[in-house]
Amino acid sequence: MNDTRRSRMVLGALLVVALAMITIDYRGGDDSPLRGLRGVGEAVFGPVERASAAVVRPVGNAVDAITNAPGERRRADRLQRENQRLRDQLRGTQVDQGKSAQLDRLLGAAGLGGYKIVAANVISVGQGLEDTVTIDAGSGSGIRTDMTVMSADGLVGRVTRVGPATATVLLATDVTSSVGARLEESKEIGIVQGRGRRGLGGGGRTPLRFQLLDANAPMRVGQRLVTLGSQNERPYVPGVPVGTVERIDAPAGGLTRTAYVQPFVHFTSLDVVAVVVAPPKSDPRDAVLPPSPTPPAPPAAGPPSPLPPSAPPHKGGKHPSAQPSQ
Repeated sequence: MNDTRRSRMVLGALLVVALAMITIDYRGGDDSPLRGLRGVGEAVFGPVERASAAVVRPVGNAVDAITNAPGERRRADRLQRENQRLRDQLRGTQVDQGKSAQLDRLLGAAGLGGYKIVAANVISVGQGLEDTVTIDAGSGSGIRTDMTVMSADGLVGRVTRVGPATATVLLATDVTSSVGARLEESKEIGIVQGRGRRGLGGGGRTPLRFQLLDANAPMRVGQRLVTLGSQNERPYVPGVPVGTVERIDAPAGGLTRTAYVQPFVHFTSLDVVAVVVAPPKSDPRDAVLPPSPTPPAPPAAGPPSPLPPSAPPHKGGKHPSAQPSQ
């Protein structure tokens, strides 16, 4: 009991002395009379404190890492998802920009021709014997069968089947497709027929054949074709660009002449198209055709070559190279 009371008194005295020393040292600042004692304490206990920190710090860091690992993992997952979302958004923006450019060109072509159109996206390609595609617009958008389908580049085909929200388009390359067409400049008419999928793979084959009705009418490679237009403008409206004459068969004494046409439309990469839901008020003729390519300028003529100087006449009025006649 006495030891306990004595220990408490000693502890209390030490606390009072410690508080007094702390107060004196704090109020004295750099001029404190205990500055030397503080330096001795730092010299004695500093190395022990640093050694303890060197041992304890790695353990503390390891404990913190283990404690914070789930939160860091969640943060990394969140950042990864955010990065993926931004990448998807960027790709979507690029796709939207591409579609926007196609739609702008399509509206420009429709404006030149005076066509009223409904824009649509190609969503699938037919897998049967026919050359067809499916678009994401149907009867709910005013689409009907036997309507012309075009892209910003030219003729795509005609609508053959219609659902509430989709429609099937028979491409101009299909072997059953026949389109009345007219040559620019000469205005001669004929029939464009599809040659099927075999014409889409290259190999020197063109997917369209043009039969000129007048075998004696002029036709040349490089001439372009537009649709002639059907009776009552169904299924084809007039003036839609078709393609360029690439090769002409030699006349064989028949009633028609045959040429092979490279279409303006890339049928293997169709994306944004338009269905012409109302024909133009008048035939646009060649107004929708792109500007004719400018032929290359002939090379500039160089300065004339100088003539060789003539030799002075020989005495006697004869040229020195002249030989006396035998």
